[in-house]
Amino acid sequence: MFRTLILLSLAGLLPLSASAQNANRLPKESSDMQRIFNGKDLKDWDGDTRLWTVKDGVIRGETTEEQKANGNTFLIWKGGTTKDFDLRLSFRCNATNNSGIQYRSQRIPKADAKNEWVMRGYQHELRNEVEFPSVSGFIYGEQLAGRGRICLVGEKATIENGEKTVSETLITNDDFKKLFKLDDWNEVVIIARNRRIRHFMNGQLILDFTDSPELALKDGELGVQLHAGKPMWVEFKDIRIKELEPRQKK
Repeated sequence: MFRTLILLSLAGLLPLSASAQNANRLPKESSDMQRIFNGKDLKDWDGDTRLWTVKDGVIRGETTEEQKANGNTFLIWKGGTTKDFDLRLSFRCNATNNSGIQYRSQRIPKADAKNEWVMRGYQHELRNEVEFPSVSGFIYGEQLAGRGRICLVGEKATIENGEKTVSETLITNDDFKKLFKLDDWNEVVIIARNRRIRHFMNGQLILDFTDSPELALKDGELGVQLHAGKPMWVEFKDIRIKELEPRQKK
Protein backbone atom coordinates (compact mmCIF):
# COMPACT_ATOMS: atom_id res chain seq x y z
CA MET A 1 0.00 0.00 0.00
CA PHE A 2 2.74 2.45 0.98
CA ARG A 3 4.61 1.74 -2.27
CA THR A 4 1.41 2.39 -4.23
CA LEU A 5 0.95 5.78 -2.54
CA ILE A 6 4.51 6.76 -3.42
CA LEU A 7 4.00 5.82 -7.06
CA LEU A 8 0.73 7.73 -7.24
CA SER A 9 2.35 10.80 -5.70
CA LEU A 10 5.19 10.73 -8.19
CA ALA A 11 2.68 10.44 -11.00
CA GLY A 12 0.92 13.57 -9.76
CA LEU A 13 -2.27 11.64 -8.90
CA LEU A 14 -2.17 12.44 -5.18
CA PRO A 15 -1.72 15.83 -3.50
CA LEU A 16 1.76 16.63 -2.33
CA SER A 17 2.56 16.40 1.37
CA ALA A 18 3.00 19.61 3.37
CA SER A 19 6.78 19.15 3.38
CA ALA A 20 6.83 18.63 -0.39
CA GLN A 21 4.64 21.69 -0.91
CA ASN A 22 7.02 23.79 1.18
CA ALA A 23 9.98 22.51 -0.81
CA ASN A 24 8.27 23.67 -4.02
CA ARG A 25 7.47 27.16 -2.78
CA LEU A 26 9.24 30.22 -4.08
CA PRO A 27 11.82 31.34 -1.50
CA LYS A 28 11.19 34.75 0.02
CA GLU A 29 12.90 37.54 -1.87
CA SER A 30 16.07 38.84 -0.26
CA SER A 31 16.12 42.49 0.80
CA ASP A 32 19.48 43.04 -0.90
CA MET A 33 18.60 42.09 -4.48
CA GLN A 34 20.42 44.24 -7.03
CA ARG A 35 18.19 46.08 -9.50
CA ILE A 36 19.95 45.91 -12.87
CA PHE A 37 17.52 47.92 -15.02
CA ASN A 38 16.99 51.56 -14.01
CA GLY A 39 13.70 52.04 -15.83
CA LYS A 40 15.11 54.96 -17.83
CA ASP A 41 17.68 53.74 -20.33
CA LEU A 42 19.85 50.78 -21.33
CA LYS A 43 22.84 51.66 -19.18
CA ASP A 44 24.80 48.47 -18.38
CA TRP A 45 23.09 46.64 -21.27
CA ASP A 46 24.38 46.01 -24.79
CA GLY A 47 22.23 45.20 -27.81
CA ASP A 48 21.05 46.28 -31.23
CA THR A 49 19.63 49.77 -30.60
CA ARG A 50 17.47 49.47 -33.73
CA LEU A 51 15.48 46.81 -31.91
CA TRP A 52 15.87 47.49 -28.17
CA THR A 53 14.51 50.60 -26.43
CA VAL A 54 13.10 51.75 -23.11
CA LYS A 55 9.43 52.66 -23.32
CA ASP A 56 7.14 53.63 -20.43
CA GLY A 57 9.70 52.41 -17.90
CA VAL A 58 10.19 48.94 -19.40
CA ILE A 59 12.71 47.35 -21.76
CA ARG A 60 11.04 46.75 -25.11
CA GLY A 61 12.43 44.62 -27.90
CA GLU A 62 10.62 44.71 -31.21
CA THR A 63 11.13 43.49 -34.75
CA THR A 64 9.04 44.58 -37.74
CA GLU A 65 8.98 43.86 -41.46
CA GLU A 66 11.18 46.93 -41.91
CA GLN A 67 13.46 46.33 -38.89
CA LYS A 68 14.28 42.63 -38.82
CA ALA A 69 16.65 40.66 -36.64
CA ASN A 70 19.51 39.07 -38.53
CA GLY A 71 19.32 35.82 -36.61
CA ASN A 72 18.42 35.53 -32.93
CA THR A 73 19.74 38.58 -31.14
CA PHE A 74 20.14 39.46 -27.45
CA LEU A 75 20.26 42.40 -25.11
CA ILE A 76 23.18 41.49 -22.86
CA TRP A 77 23.75 42.64 -19.28
CA LYS A 78 27.27 44.03 -18.80
CA GLY A 79 27.22 44.31 -15.00
CA GLY A 80 28.14 40.79 -13.94
CA THR A 81 27.72 37.07 -14.55
CA THR A 82 25.35 34.29 -13.55
CA LYS A 83 27.14 31.61 -11.54
CA ASP A 84 25.04 30.79 -8.48
CA PHE A 85 22.21 33.31 -8.53
CA ASP A 86 18.61 34.30 -7.85
CA LEU A 87 17.12 36.25 -10.80
CA ARG A 88 13.65 37.82 -10.71
CA LEU A 89 11.84 39.80 -13.41
CA SER A 90 8.51 40.27 -15.14
CA PHE A 91 7.84 39.88 -18.85
CA ARG A 92 5.11 39.98 -21.44
CA CYS A 93 5.16 39.27 -25.18
CA ASN A 94 2.91 38.62 -28.14
CA ALA A 95 2.22 35.21 -29.62
CA THR A 96 3.63 35.65 -33.13
CA ASN A 97 7.09 34.49 -32.05
CA ASN A 98 9.02 33.56 -28.89
CA SER A 99 11.69 35.04 -26.65
CA GLY A 100 13.91 33.91 -23.81
CA ILE A 101 16.10 34.70 -20.84
CA GLN A 102 19.66 33.60 -21.45
CA TYR A 103 21.86 32.72 -18.44
CA ARG A 104 25.18 30.99 -17.75
CA SER A 105 25.86 31.81 -21.39
CA GLN A 106 28.71 32.93 -23.59
CA ARG A 107 28.68 35.66 -26.19
CA ILE A 108 29.68 34.31 -29.60
CA PRO A 109 32.26 36.43 -31.45
CA LYS A 110 30.82 38.40 -34.37
CA ALA A 111 33.05 36.59 -36.84
CA ASP A 112 31.24 33.34 -35.98
CA ALA A 113 27.69 34.74 -35.66
CA LYS A 114 24.99 36.48 -37.71
CA ASN A 115 25.10 39.63 -35.56
CA GLU A 116 27.09 41.17 -32.70
CA TRP A 117 24.76 39.97 -29.95
CA VAL A 118 24.50 36.19 -30.24
CA MET A 119 24.69 33.95 -27.16
CA ARG A 120 25.21 30.27 -26.43
CA GLY A 121 23.98 28.56 -23.27
CA TYR A 122 20.93 27.89 -21.12
CA GLN A 123 17.71 29.69 -22.06
CA HIS A 124 14.50 30.08 -20.06
CA GLU A 125 11.96 29.99 -22.89
CA LEU A 126 9.35 32.78 -23.06
CA ARG A 127 6.10 32.32 -24.99
CA ASN A 128 2.60 33.73 -24.87
CA GLU A 129 1.09 30.24 -25.07
CA VAL A 130 -0.48 27.74 -22.66
CA GLU A 131 -0.39 24.35 -24.39
CA PHE A 132 2.38 21.98 -23.28
CA PRO A 133 5.17 21.57 -24.19
CA SER A 134 5.57 24.92 -25.99
CA VAL A 135 5.06 27.25 -23.04
CA SER A 136 7.16 29.70 -21.06
CA GLY A 137 9.63 28.13 -18.69
CA PHE A 138 11.34 25.17 -20.31
CA ILE A 139 15.14 25.09 -20.58
CA TYR A 140 16.42 25.32 -24.14
CA GLY A 141 20.03 24.85 -25.13
CA GLU A 142 20.55 27.94 -27.29
CA GLN A 143 23.34 27.22 -29.80
CA LEU A 144 24.19 24.07 -27.79
CA ALA A 145 24.51 21.38 -30.44
CA GLY A 146 22.28 18.38 -29.79
CA ARG A 147 20.67 19.68 -26.61
CA GLY A 148 17.48 21.42 -27.78
CA ARG A 149 14.70 21.26 -25.17
CA ILE A 150 16.73 20.10 -22.20
CA CYS A 151 14.01 20.09 -19.51
CA LEU A 152 10.30 20.75 -19.97
CA VAL A 153 7.85 22.65 -17.81
CA GLY A 154 6.40 20.33 -15.17
CA GLU A 155 9.49 18.14 -14.92
CA LYS A 156 11.69 17.48 -11.94
CA ALA A 157 14.55 15.83 -13.78
CA THR A 158 18.21 14.87 -13.70
CA ILE A 159 20.71 13.85 -16.33
CA GLU A 160 23.32 11.30 -15.32
CA ASN A 161 25.56 9.29 -17.65
CA GLY A 162 23.73 10.70 -20.64
CA GLU A 163 20.30 9.51 -19.43
CA LYS A 164 17.49 11.87 -18.42
CA THR A 165 15.25 10.75 -15.56
CA VAL A 166 11.99 12.53 -14.64
CA SER A 167 11.16 11.76 -11.00
CA GLU A 168 8.16 14.02 -10.39
CA THR A 169 5.46 16.05 -12.12
CA LEU A 170 5.46 19.59 -10.69
CA ILE A 171 2.56 21.09 -12.63
CA THR A 172 -0.02 19.80 -15.11
CA ASN A 173 -1.06 21.51 -18.32
CA ASP A 174 -4.46 22.37 -16.83
CA ASP A 175 -2.86 23.99 -13.79
CA PHE A 176 -0.41 25.90 -15.97
CA LYS A 177 -3.33 27.36 -17.92
CA LYS A 178 -4.70 28.73 -14.65
CA LEU A 179 -1.29 30.02 -13.55
CA PHE A 180 -0.09 31.78 -16.70
CA LYS A 181 -1.52 35.18 -17.66
CA LEU A 182 -1.97 35.40 -21.41
CA ASP A 183 -1.35 38.85 -22.93
CA ASP A 184 -0.27 40.17 -19.52
CA TRP A 185 2.71 40.42 -17.20
CA ASN A 186 4.10 37.21 -15.68
CA GLU A 187 6.83 37.00 -13.05
CA VAL A 188 9.77 34.67 -13.63
CA VAL A 189 12.26 33.54 -11.00
CA ILE A 190 15.37 31.51 -11.86
CA ILE A 191 17.44 30.10 -9.00
CA ALA A 192 20.63 28.23 -9.84
CA ARG A 193 23.14 26.58 -7.51
CA ASN A 194 25.87 24.34 -8.83
CA ARG A 195 24.22 21.93 -11.31
CA ARG A 196 20.67 22.44 -10.01
CA ILE A 197 18.35 24.98 -11.69
CA ARG A 198 14.80 25.88 -10.66
CA HIS A 199 12.31 27.94 -12.65
CA PHE A 200 9.30 29.56 -10.97
CA MET A 201 6.33 31.20 -12.70
CA ASN A 202 4.10 33.58 -10.77
CA GLY A 203 5.35 32.12 -7.50
CA GLN A 204 5.05 28.43 -8.37
CA LEU A 205 7.83 25.96 -9.10
CA ILE A 206 7.39 24.75 -12.67
CA LEU A 207 10.77 23.10 -13.38
CA ASP A 208 13.54 21.57 -11.25
CA PHE A 209 16.55 20.33 -13.20
CA THR A 210 19.96 18.96 -12.31
CA ASP A 211 22.31 18.72 -15.28
CA SER A 212 25.03 16.14 -15.71
CA PRO A 213 28.55 16.93 -14.43
CA GLU A 214 29.88 16.64 -17.98
CA LEU A 215 27.40 19.03 -19.61
CA ALA A 216 26.41 21.46 -16.86
CA LEU A 217 27.17 25.13 -17.51
CA LYS A 218 28.69 26.69 -14.39
CA ASP A 219 28.84 30.44 -15.15
CA GLY A 220 28.31 32.97 -17.90
CA GLU A 221 26.47 36.06 -19.04
CA LEU A 222 22.83 37.11 -18.79
CA GLY A 223 20.72 38.32 -21.71
CA VAL A 224 17.19 38.57 -23.08
CA GLN A 225 16.21 37.51 -26.58
CA LEU A 226 14.52 38.74 -29.72
CA HIS A 227 13.89 35.77 -31.99
CA ALA A 228 14.49 35.88 -35.73
CA GLY A 229 11.56 35.35 -38.07
CA LYS A 230 8.05 36.73 -37.68
CA PRO A 231 7.75 40.30 -36.34
CA MET A 232 7.36 40.30 -32.58
CA TRP A 233 7.70 42.30 -29.40
CA VAL A 234 8.70 41.47 -25.84
CA GLU A 235 8.94 43.62 -22.72
CA PHE A 236 10.81 43.26 -19.41
CA LYS A 237 10.64 45.12 -16.11
CA ASP A 238 11.61 44.87 -12.42
CA ILE A 239 14.84 43.01 -13.21
CA ARG A 240 16.82 42.16 -10.10
CA ILE A 241 19.49 39.64 -9.22
CA LYS A 242 21.44 38.36 -6.25
CA GLU A 243 24.63 36.32 -6.26
CA LEU A 244 24.26 33.25 -4.06
CA GLU A 245 26.85 31.53 -1.96
CA PRO A 246 27.58 28.16 -3.57
CA ARG A 247 26.52 25.05 -1.70
CA GLN A 248 28.62 21.94 -1.47
CA LYS A 249 28.93 20.38 -4.90
CA LYS A 250 27.27 17.05 -5.51
